Amino acid sequence: MAGMDYAALFAATPSPYLVLGTDLVIVEVNQAYLDATGRTREDLIGRYVFDAFPDNPDDPEADGVRNLSASLHRVLTTGEPDPMALQKYDIPIMGRPGVFEERWWSPVNTPILATDGSVEWIIHRVEDVTAFVQARTGARPPTEQLTEREALEAELYARARELQRLNEELRRAHARERQVAVTLQEGMLQVPDLARHPNVAVRYLPAAGSLNVCGDWYDVADLTDGRFSLAVGDVVGHGLEAAAVMGMLRSALSAAIRALERPAQALEVLGLYARSVDGALNTTAVKALVDPTSCLIIYSNAGHPPPILLRADGACELLDQATDPPLGVRPLHVPRPQATATYSTGDTLVLYTDGLIERRDEDIDTGLARLVNTLSQSSQLTPEHMADTVLARLGLAGGGRDDIALIIARL
Repeated sequence: MAGMDYAALFAATPSPYLVLGTDLVIVEVNQAYLDATGRTREDLIGRYVFDAFPDNPDDPEADGVRNLSASLHRVLTTGEPDPMALQKYDIPIMGRPGVFEERWWSPVNTPILATDGSVEWIIHRVEDVTAFVQARTGARPPTEQLTEREALEAELYARARELQRLNEELRRAHARERQVAVTLQEGMLQVPDLARHPNVAVRYLPAAGSLNVCGDWYDVADLTDGRFSLAVGDVVGHGLEAAAVMGMLRSALSAAIRALERPAQALEVLGLYARSVDGALNTTAVKALVDPTSCLIIYSNAGHPPPILLRADGACELLDQATDPPLGVRPLHVPRPQATATYSTGDTLVLYTDGLIERRDEDIDTGLARLVNTLSQSSQLTPEHMADTVLARLGLAGGGRDDIALIIARL
């Protein structure tokens, strides 16, 4: 609203607010927060939030720092608000070193996004509910009967604490499964033939905004007469099951292209194999064979985003002339299409999974256009530098909401 003094509005709002940078250093605070914590601006501005508010060393069950840190990092990773369950987070009493005061808070952490969609600041809003909690946990004489409302409030409080405990246990269990799946997936993505292709860069980034990983893969395989193939694919599903299915399909496709040396036939074989593997149906994949002698790219696509041929002058061509449904979708076997494209020395072939271009509430064509524009501006970079630049400019250097597999090959 034109003419509104937002600084005055922030200062006057009755709820306590902190503003944190992405390094979790306090950059702003309102008067309500100072009143709630007994601090001055000089006590807080410019300080790392957990230096200003450490855990109570005399409380062996103190988990305020751990819980708040986990929430703030979820906000940084996902770019989404993160409401927290009721928290016991004691704070130091000013002027009495080493002495802490029991405090209970109801926090919400909300990101402020930059124009590129990255998190620029975090607003940490809290409500001090210490008086309420203490009144329900010991201030009333044991012989005095609770009112119906007080009994309900006490029940809700107890259930909120139990829910918080269960949520943390679930997060830890998912995190352990995620790490196992990531380790398995990265182990299966070893590509021995890649060592003979210094002009090919590959990247795999597990989903950063989710406790699950998916089944994205890439592959590089040497064939006869100097030819080689590139492939990326995406299994439907998450976690260990998707990683295991990915490994089976990737190995089958790598074997098929070595035996058949035609991308369409290799995908036909993979489609038939997918029907016998639980969790493999609806997998998408694209296979491209590069023939340096004739300067041809021969490719076939099973429901996957199209490869991009980046010319040396920055022009981009979508290789979308051999697109077919994902694996196992058709009830009857139908030969898959195959197409060719010519290239010149110095051109670049880019294969990727949909995590590179898809964004929530955005048409996929918008993401594809953004990738094409980024590649056009990066045509003179080496494949390794180009891969890092593309991920950085698309805001995905640390991963995205979905897994990402990427191959960049200088031809």
